[in-house]
Amino acid sequence: MKPHLSHYRVFAGSLLLVTLITLPLQPISGQWPGVPATPQSQRNALGAVRAQFGWVQNATQVAPNYGAQGYGNVWQAFEGLRGSYSGFKSTLSPQQQAYGANQLAELDAGLDIIAEAFTNYQDDVSSGQPVGYALRNMCRAVRQACELWLQELNKTCSRLHVGFG
Repeated sequence: MKPHLSHYRVFAGSLLLVTLITLPLQPISGQWPGVPATPQSQRNALGAVRAQFGWVQNATQVAPNYGAQGYGNVWQAFEGLRGSYSGFKSTLSPQQQAYGANQLAELDAGLDIIAEAFTNYQDDVSSGQPVGYALRNMCRAVRQACELWLQELNKTCSRLHVGFG
């Protein structure tokens, strides 16, 4: 078997595993079952988003040490950030969701834009760029974009009075 094919199989398997793990966590309706819109649940969910942000930052720092496997590590951490953000949004009251609809939509779009860095990495590697170089570029872009995204999340949470009764 060619070495590059095994990397893609490992990546595809990792991606499938992450997808299967996170699928049951996605809400079917606008509110997760059993997650009340209380100040404490909001603080806890926001804390989970911030913790997952830390995992993304860490993954982008160490990924270049792992070569092609580093890509999967960053992707998994980023998908965890998406999942924790989705869980956070489910703790918002209907009033907060209505008042912050535009900001929340921009945060969602921001995550979609950050995800494009992963496609850019794949395109770079397919076009012949060395994996290490492409991975370092992707990690830098993801790290910086996530920092901006978290700043916007913090501003939005302040405007929506997240975690206050």
